[in-house]
Amino acid sequence: MKPPITPVHLISALLLALSACGGGGGGGGDSSSGGGSSGGGTTTVTLSGIAAAGAPLGNAKVTVLDASGTSLGTTTSHPSEGSYSLTLSKTPTAPLLIQVSGMDAAGNPQLLHSIVSSAASSMVAHVTPLSDAIVALSLGSEPRTVFAAPSTAALAPLSSAAAAQTFLKTLIKSQLTDLKVSDPTTLNLLTDASFAANKGTHDLLIESLRVGYVRTSKGVDQLLLANKLQPNNPAEVLVDLAVAKTELAKSSGATPATAVVSTLKATTSAATTLGNLGSMDELGAALNKLISQGPGSTAVLADPLLSLYTTHDSRSANDLALLLAGYAVTNRQLGRFTVTGCADDQLASGDCKKVLVAAPVSDSTGKVVELFFDTLSYKATPATGMTKWSLVGNGRKRELAANPLHWIAFEPDGSVSSTVMPNPAAGVQVLVQALDYATPPNLLQSSATVQTPGGYSIPLAYCGRLYLCVSNVPGSTSATASGGIADTALLQSSLGWIGNMDALRSAKYQFSMTVGTTPETKAVYLRAEVPAETPASSRFPKLSVASSSSPFLASTALAGFTADWSSWSKANPDLRLVGLRAVFSDSNGNQRIADYPLPLPPTTELVLGKPPLAFNATKLEYWLTAQDSQGRRLFSRYLPKF
Repeated sequence: MKPPITPVHLISALLLALSACGGGGGGGGDSSSGGGSSGGGTTTVTLSGIAAAGAPLGNAKVTVLDASGTSLGTTTSHPSEGSYSLTLSKTPTAPLLIQVSGMDAAGNPQLLHSIVSSAASSMVAHVTPLSDAIVALSLGSEPRTVFAAPSTAALAPLSSAAAAQTFLKTLIKSQLTDLKVSDPTTLNLLTDASFAANKGTHDLLIESLRVGYVRTSKGVDQLLLANKLQPNNPAEVLVDLAVAKTELAKSSGATPATAVVSTLKATTSAATTLGNLGSMDELGAALNKLISQGPGSTAVLADPLLSLYTTHDSRSANDLALLLAGYAVTNRQLGRFTVTGCADDQLASGDCKKVLVAAPVSDSTGKVVELFFDTLSYKATPATGMTKWSLVGNGRKRELAANPLHWIAFEPDGSVSSTVMPNPAAGVQVLVQALDYATPPNLLQSSATVQTPGGYSIPLAYCGRLYLCVSNVPGSTSATASGGIADTALLQSSLGWIGNMDALRSAKYQFSMTVGTTPETKAVYLRAEVPAETPASSRFPKLSVASSSSPFLASTALAGFTADWSSWSKANPDLRLVGLRAVFSDSNGNQRIADYPLPLPPTTELVLGKPPLAFNATKLEYWLTAQDSQGRRLFSRYLPKF
């Protein structure tokens, strides 16, 4: 067998070929360049690079547009390395806009963009959150909106990408300093020949930053940048994209810094932790070696790699040993870890000590079939049999979460219901684990209280589901689940919602509960803001079975049907369906709630057989849940027609 060609080898070979052809390109530019064919022959035009969001974006769809908005072809990134190479369908007219759509190691949908400013026979464009930020600064808006409706005029501002990259580096100078990049002008965030998603300098720069977009109540698009190794998902630097676009387009006298609307003008530092992240994948390799030896759970539990483990969202060391032993039986392996945040309640000595991570889990064919989440900690001098990074867990005995949401009610014909008000509606989903993941599950707790940032306290009670339900009775240990959004959501119209402070990124929700006999209070921070602008109905997940020409009928559902959301998924590549639920009710109010597991890698349809009912259903509800890369959730409800 030939040795595999890595992305670094591929790109280096391209650059050598370009040099041999007489092409040139300076450090800090926007694109590689090279000569074409000689003698009047047909020129083969290729584009290559790496798609990554910390860890590689494997099996992601890559699409390329030219300056007129014409598609030049599509391909799929390498499943484990994230590299791609594409022969374009015709000689392109620059600038080129590249879009990558895929799923990261934490299961979040990623829709990222990059640019090539000058056309050549061989071109390189890496696609990462930082390249996406460069495109956004150039375009003056979130890139996905321009890619969805491309035109020559819409893509023209991409000519300022070089200036946008220079400006971006001033906003992330703390990370560049932490990573000992002595001359940032030599680091090309778009075409770095040494780049690979392998915890190197460029990759760690991406790994340590949170990049996103927000829209203000006045409809202004803003770029969000933050240090990912902060415990409360802060929004550190906000940039008005329209102002940035105007300034970056100026040929002289440009002052893009005026586009920064936040108090902080650069992201904060995490020097010690960031400097240690390069060795994180050594732990993944050690765990895979342990798994490959086929140990039972007792042997896994006794291994030094688990010696510092406490708990992680109710998962004990014994539970983790069972999980890893199960990977051995099913021949599964962990992919590269990616940083998702910080598990510390507050920073000690200015640096994150407990790093939240995720990793894809693949079967023997390389297909991602599961996602792994946990917490790691670093020790420079590890004990025998351990790596510098260790599995420790986040120390929480219950899984807790607070997610920003909007929900909408659809009629059987797919139209927005006029009988539900307001529709759509906004709120925050609060999740407190009630059951463990054993078969059958064990009850962990029957009640809890969540306190909103404004000081309101809302009781939660056991309702026979994985998570506790919102209750109207303080101190109650039981509630009846509806199967709908009201079970776990604090809506604008409900008790406990008091105003804008509850909807801000990093809003603090405090959960009080009793673990065993010990009272415990834990804080959870809102992962992202509840968008001030109500999403369009087209953004909410939709089923193709519901249309004006053919309404969604209960008889169709009860006979078994294929739930198909492919059209919605194609129109919203930055969203991923993460939940599908059916609620069956009879005339006496009895219910059956069925949650359908969604397989990995993500699909756009699922065959739903006949529901195993012990009674005659007189009402049906179908709930679909979608999520974006920042954790914002969109819920849709359908009521099939009887």
